[in-house]
Amino acid sequence: MRRDPVTRARARELRRNANNAEKRLWYFLRGGQMAGFKFRRQHAIGDYIGDFVCLRARLVVELDGETHADDERQRTDAIRTETLQRAGYRVRRFWNDEVFTNIEGVKEEIWNALNIPIPTPPRGEGQGEGRKAETAVERYCAISR
Repeated sequence: MRRDPVTRARARELRRNANNAEKRLWYFLRGGQMAGFKFRRQHAIGDYIGDFVCLRARLVVELDGETHADDERQRTDAIRTETLQRAGYRVRRFWNDEVFTNIEGVKEEIWNALNIPIPTPPRGEGQGEGRKAETAVERYCAISR
């Protein structure tokens, strides 16, 4: 898929005007924090712009606000998802609310979508004896300390 200059300019504008949910999720995705997987923010893919794109894993993470709730927008989103899938990308969608009410669940689903094994600390290290990590991200953070 080729990127046209208009789409690229729009992506640049969207990066400058990120909403609060996008800013919060970007905090956790930026800088290769997901086991070295690098995400791009508002990345143009053909005529579409993905909220967060990991080129290495061919994963697009989309955050949807209340404007995505109506039937017409959901049909448009379905066409967009199908087009991205035909181009070889996997698409995961989350509601903006989820980023604020269940960020650990969102991060865990992204981990799973990256198809990477969830790191577990060696016995007796990082988590304390007998305590199990509650999420994939906690397990990863525990062995990264």
